[in-house]
Formats: sequence, C-alpha cells, structure tokens
Amino acid sequence: MSKKAKVLIVDDDPLNRLVLEKTLKGEHDVFLVESGEKALTFVKTTQVDLIILDVVMPGIDGYEVLVQLKENPITQSIPIIFISANQSHEDESKGLELGAMDYIIKPFSASIVRVRVRNQLLIKQKNDLLEMLASIDGLTEIPNRRYLDENLSREWRRSKRGSTPLSVLLMDIDHFKRYNDCYGHRAGDECLKKVAQVLVAQCKRGGDFVARYGGEEFAAVLPGVNKHEAIQFANTLRNAVNALKIEHKASLNAEHITISIGVATTESGKVYAEQTLLEEADLGLYAAKDAGRNQIIAR
Repeated sequence: MSKKAKVLIVDDDPLNRLVLEKTLKGEHDVFLVESGEKALTFVKTTQVDLIILDVVMPGIDGYEVLVQLKENPITQSIPIIFISANQSHEDESKGLELGAMDYIIKPFSASIVRVRVRNQLLIKQKNDLLEMLASIDGLTEIPNRRYLDENLSREWRRSKRGSTPLSVLLMDIDHFKRYNDCYGHRAGDECLKKVAQVLVAQCKRGGDFVARYGGEEFAAVLPGVNKHEAIQFANTLRNAVNALKIEHKASLNAEHITISIGVATTESGKVYAEQTLLEEADLGLYAAKDAGRNQIIAR
C-alpha cells in the first residue's frame, strides 16, 4: 500500500476546516491549524507534502505565510494551494506570482478540491523523483556531492539551533591511481562501487549518510555524533573496507584495498562555519595519509 500524503489545512473558519478535512481524509493524512502563525510552527516539526492555505486570516495572512515558507530552504518546495472567498483576478495573480501552485475560490466543490490536490501531489511526486535522481552518483548509485552539500548545510543549521554535535568524515581509497594503472579503469569502477556500497551499509541510524565526494573520495555526515563516536564509526568503515579483501598488488601499504579517514566535529573548538568542518576533515585525511594510510586522524 502506498504511503498517504500529508496535507496541512490552514483556515481560520472552523466549518471550512471541517469540510476540507472530510473531503480529503479518505485519500490523505490531514492536519488542521487555524492561523498562519500556527502553520509556520507546525511545519518546523512535521514534514508535509502539500498545504491548503486560506488567504484572509487574523494575524499574518496567507500571502505572508507563503513568503516565509518560500524563504525557508526546508519548506520552499512544499506546494501551496490558496483558497479564498475573494474572486479578484488581482488577488489570484498575486498568489500565483508569490509561488502558489493553484488558487481555489470559496465556496468550493469537494470534487474539484480532491482533483486539484491529487494533481499537485502527482507533480510533486515527479519533481521529488527528478530531484532524487539529480542527487545520486551515476556510477556508485549513492548520494553525490550535490546531495552532500545540501544536506550538510541543513544539518549544520540544525546543529546550531539545537546546540548538538555534528561530525563529518572524509575518506580516500589508498593508492587508487595505482590500482587503476594495475587493473584497469573497469576494475577501478567496480572497486568504487563495492567500497561505496559497503560504506553505505554501515549507516544504521536514520540521519547518517555517506556520499561520493569526488573521484575515489567519500564523505560521511553524522548528525548528533560527538568526536569519540565519530572515531568509532570511522573504525567501523575502515574495518568494513578491509573486510572486502579487494586485491591491490600495486598498493604501497597493504595487499588489499584500504581507506584513510579524516574526522572533524563541531565540538573540536576549531569549527566556526560549515565549510570549516569539511576543511578540518580534509586536513585529518591528509594527516592520515602522511601517517602511512589505512589510518584515522581526528582534528
């Protein structure tokens, strides 16, 4: 059974909320709030797939709610359907120009509301799929650098808001150029795939992820993980790659494929910005290589 979409209804009229809930609850999970302020608070803690938003409400109106949703990277892609008793073409045009996907006039037809909600959710589903494909590395089929940058930025903000630790690992396959020269690029591609999949397989917590950073480099982002825990996880990754026992006769440090890992955490006292976290992990990675490879160095 497919997962139900989450629809948030924002309307100060109790009767409108009741009718819209009755109209949509058979197909979707429906949530109700009566003001723009409560809508903005609700989306901070609950991810929704679509919002039906009244235009005229006490406090901040629907237009201002839409503007704030579009300014927030976390909520800017949520499709918004305005609903209003105002039949002015100027108001409808204003809503669409601000970024609303549709505009429904009150009194509304239940069947029309259902169809328009269904259509917007289908469009969102297709857009989400395209977004996902754009964030996947074509060779290894794990998240790519774009996904890493976007999600690291989000986790950084969350870490700052909640004063929770955030750790980043940068990993490099040791002597990978020598591997390609010895075994050929096709074997090199297969090696990258195997290493990528075994790294991803070690991510047991929901928020952790591994991405291909570029070439033979990978990165892991670990929300809520302190320095000690990050080093433990790095050892898990290093051991998992060692356990693959991928032959590497041309390696200068082992008879099989190994990885070197740099670890950085917001707890280090050296990290003042999101980019610094990656830079510190990169310095740790270079130190691990200098120390003989197949090593872990935490900054």
